[in-house]
Amino acid sequence: MTTVAIGGGIREIRRLRKSYGRGRWRKRKGVALVELLDGSVRTAELHWYEAHGLGRYELKIKHYLD
Repeated sequence: MTTVAIGGGIREIRRLRKSYGRGRWRKRKGVALVELLDGSVRTAELHWYEAHGLGRYELKIKHYLD
């Protein structure tokens, strides 16, 4: 798990605070195995937003690694 941006460095910070509340927002990325709708399992890079006390939001598959 790597931090991509924190607080004001996140382009979507206003929208995140309006939708989910104030908090120390971070944009994060990591690698995981994901199961697709057709049942196949692939390795993918994921991006998401998270804030302490609020949790993770808007998980997105950026690209497949295999």
